[in-house]
Amino acid sequence: MNTRANILIVDDELIVRESLLHWFEEDDYIVDTAEDGEAALKKFEKGKFDLVLLDMKMPGISGLDLLPKLKEFDKNIIVILITAFASVPSAIRALKDGAYDYITKPIDPDELSHIVENALEQQNLKKENEQLKGSIEEIIKPDNLIGESPQMKKIFSLIQTVAPTDTTAMIRGESGTGKELVAKAIHINSKRKYFPIITVNCGALAESLLESELFGHEKGAFTGAHYKRKGKFEMANSGTIFLDEIGTISPKMQVELLRVIESKQFSRVGGNEIIHSDFRVVAATNENLEDSVRDGRFREDLYYRLNVFTIFIPPLRERLDDIPVLANHFLQKFTCQMNKKIGSISKEAMDFLLQYSWPGNVRELENAIERAIVVCKGDSIIVEDLPFHINNNASFFNDDDMSIASMEKRHIALVLNNHNWNISRSAEALGIDRVTLYNKINRYGLQRKS
Repeated sequence: MNTRANILIVDDELIVRESLLHWFEEDDYIVDTAEDGEAALKKFEKGKFDLVLLDMKMPGISGLDLLPKLKEFDKNIIVILITAFASVPSAIRALKDGAYDYITKPIDPDELSHIVENALEQQNLKKENEQLKGSIEEIIKPDNLIGESPQMKKIFSLIQTVAPTDTTAMIRGESGTGKELVAKAIHINSKRKYFPIITVNCGALAESLLESELFGHEKGAFTGAHYKRKGKFEMANSGTIFLDEIGTISPKMQVELLRVIESKQFSRVGGNEIIHSDFRVVAATNENLEDSVRDGRFREDLYYRLNVFTIFIPPLRERLDDIPVLANHFLQKFTCQMNKKIGSISKEAMDFLLQYSWPGNVRELENAIERAIVVCKGDSIIVEDLPFHINNNASFFNDDDMSIASMEKRHIALVLNNHNWNISRSAEALGIDRVTLYNKINRYGLQRKS
């Protein structure tokens, strides 16, 4: 095995040192020598060695006394002792102190080469196992699931905890915070990762369509059902089903959903066949389900069935440390896609990003950087390139009311006016869905100017 390992030969006999030096250099190892224990310690202070061939009997520091000192430099160092007078007590002491093996003089070059080769091979396997263990413990993340803030590190830790289990997980947070990315991270770090993760946006479908989407339908089950179709629960067999905006489903669908989650069986719409599916449920919501349960809009039993393990994603405005990291990630992503040479975000633009309230969270930041790259004329993004920049922007920050809610209200009003109160376009610009935008309009009492 040719590993180009570093070997140190420590022996007070010149002929032994030179013989071993030539033997191992011929085997293409990197070899150095030391005539006694003190010289060996000096060598260790200057460089690193993979293996030491150490004479047991030397003037000054003996090989047995030098062994633990070498282990202090590197606990993983391989030490093979060489002795003219082998004895059971000395061998036992050497092995207890961490020696790999020992060999007696006169030395058989082939035997020693074989011992060295085996020792280095075991060392390499140990290093590979440690690296593999480290890579396994490091969770796999989707591209945009990025952050260095304490909040995001906690989320990564929670993902690492829940992913290997089959526990139902609930992901909570405002629109645009990355709930679906967390769901994907849970899935790709689970034992179900070789099967699909199926996403259902419960808030985007009417009750009748959602039922067919989840459970499938038979041919002729309703007008327009021209063929049999598998539902999302069936497609998620052996994998994960991600139920987004779970707080929007109707009371009837809540009953159906609870039954399916508990029994793992269902029938297609218009059919009688009982279908079994082994799926894991991950749900997400931006609503306060506790209030919905209290008001009777969400079933308490379904709430407890879904809310087994909760991961809360804080809004972007509460984790400012992540804004530069995310902004630069999106910069690199979109400049590569658009083949534009924009190398940085100016300090003024970054300061602006850090001061902004981000009602649309990470999704809005991504949209903002993408738009800025499209309009940018130089090699650095400036404030004027950002989509929410206006010439009299100072008034946006110089108001007496500096609360986040007030800033969000003003920004939403600004975007609505800029898009002539087109809800779809405004929601897209804000990086939120239409339902969330309507909720915010009602919450802040925003009205279109006549």
